[in-house]
Amino acid sequence: MTAERVNPSDLSPPAGFSHAVVTTGSRVVFLAGQTALDGDGKVVGDTLPEQFTRALTNLLTALRAVGGAPADLARVTVYATDVAAYREHARELGRIWRDVAGRDYPAMAVVEVVRLWDEEAMVELDGFAVLP
Repeated sequence: MTAERVNPSDLSPPAGFSHAVVTTGSRVVFLAGQTALDGDGKVVGDTLPEQFTRALTNLLTALRAVGGAPADLARVTVYATDVAAYREHARELGRIWRDVAGRDYPAMAVVEVVRLWDEEAMVELDGFAVLP
């Protein structure tokens, strides 16, 4: 896959995301929402950063299972039960993203939701990737 990250100078400079991602490739992979579930189906992590780390790791595990890599992500949506808390932890969450997924940021959005499927979950990530 090739991915061109486009960040027009007319828009505010992005921090931790790209405004647009143009991809070419032959396989589109749609990734289901991932929370901080462990292998036994239990939500792990008492803090937002802990749950974010696990949810992102789970998303990338699904992506790697089909031969993808973090740089193949074209779009990710983050669903948070508390956007104010997400903002409070933004620096740490950005560091976690860089440590786990690198600096090839997809187009992203953060959406506040009332609750997630797993009631203990604070965050869920879904997205899609384009593979060669």
